[in-house]
Amino acid sequence: MDAADVEATKMYISYNNIHQLCQESADKIKAFKPDLIIAIGGGGFIPARMLRTFLKEPGHPNVRIMAIILSLYEDVSTVGSQIEQVGTQVIRTQWIDYNQSKIDLVGKNVLIIDEVDDTRTTLHYAVSELKKDVVEQCKAKNANPNDTKFGIFVLHDKEKPKRADLPDEIMKTGNYFAARSVPDVWIAYPWESTDIVYHTKRAIEQGNDVFIPSSTEEN
Repeated sequence: MDAADVEATKMYISYNNIHQLCQESADKIKAFKPDLIIAIGGGGFIPARMLRTFLKEPGHPNVRIMAIILSLYEDVSTVGSQIEQVGTQVIRTQWIDYNQSKIDLVGKNVLIIDEVDDTRTTLHYAVSELKKDVVEQCKAKNANPNDTKFGIFVLHDKEKPKRADLPDEIMKTGNYFAARSVPDVWIAYPWESTDIVYHTKRAIEQGNDVFIPSSTEEN
């Protein structure tokens, strides 16, 4: 596939669109009542911060955001273009320092945020490793690990076979939140862009900028 073909297949998403997807999803996520947000970097950072604004309840503190950095994608140079390839191994480059942050997962509702659910490998890894941390923390408190609940929020869930699974307590309880289900295409997010003017122009052309919910349309 040459550079022109790659460009033609990209789905461009604007910051405005992401902001609105977070706002649209917030009411459903409020039912989960997250005590803590864990953003997977780098794609989960901006949606996590936007979503926190919409989760804020009067008289209550903001939901705390912690960051973990996991790498699965790698860029492979090809003749005349760069094609995004999916890696096969999750690389952990940053995790929560529980002693320094004083974060306690025991009995909490923990919302994990990433930008896209592609192969599900990264999300599976994050949930699995965090559940191990819960078990260790529960040992010190003689607590029940099952009292900690996990939820997931992604902007886009790609409609494709996944390489990994997520536990039933997420997938069968309504605690998996995807703002949109989309075809298996290359999604171009604005924080990856080196030309945000061109990026936004393409998002507008594709209808992936501002949308007007039917409840607020003018009569």
